[in-house]
Amino acid sequence: MTHTPSFEEPQLPLFEGQELILTGSQGRLPSYIKDHRKRLRERFASGGQAAMPDYELLELILFRSLPRCDVKPVAHRLLKTFGDFNRVLSASTERLVEVRGVGASVAGDLKIVEAAAHRLSRARIIDRPVLSGWEALLDYCRTTMAHRDTEQFRVLYLDRKNVLVADEEQAEGTIDHVPVYPREVIKRALSLNASAMILVHNHPSGDPSPSESDIVMTREVEKAGSALAITLHDHLIIGKSSEFSFRAHGHL
Repeated sequence: MTHTPSFEEPQLPLFEGQELILTGSQGRLPSYIKDHRKRLRERFASGGQAAMPDYELLELILFRSLPRCDVKPVAHRLLKTFGDFNRVLSASTERLVEVRGVGASVAGDLKIVEAAAHRLSRARIIDRPVLSGWEALLDYCRTTMAHRDTEQFRVLYLDRKNVLVADEEQAEGTIDHVPVYPREVIKRALSLNASAMILVHNHPSGDPSPSESDIVMTREVEKAGSALAITLHDHLIIGKSSEFSFRAHGHL
């Protein structure tokens, strides 16, 4: 009897640069990959995020994005490129897809996680007196702005009870500059019938120390607001690991 030789179909990557896992004829993951994923999920279930280093937390997210792939190399490349878990989530889609093994779908899933984190931190300050929940406000600002690659200027508008009525991005700039127009800040406060404001912007360099232009702009906003009985409570500059409060440092 003549036996026809059998050949395995060669592996092909899902897309360029992606590690592909052999799934076999039944479409199953190799046992060592299945066991690794199971261990990580169990560790997260028992210990939460505190039990996971950054690369393993990324792996947990990537499991669903890349169900047939070895995600560990992708997680390590993301961290090597951006530095830490927060910076990975904060990276733009354009920069994420430049990492080998990351496509539009993976980048989209990471941005969904980032959006969920922003929504959760914002929920802790919305419709509540901001000044009595200052740490929650700082957490929100850190989450949304500390790891951005460009400067962003936003204004938190408050009512007479210092409850947040609007959180708005006023401008986005470059790595070291963002244009701010005090007249537009006050005009928006009047349209919202706001009684107070908190200015917030980030320094991508990581150093939250104010520039001379930051100080001048803050004084202009304070002066314009004061003339219309709109209080400027503070101006926060968010750095990578710390923040600068104009009020705490005597500038307001």
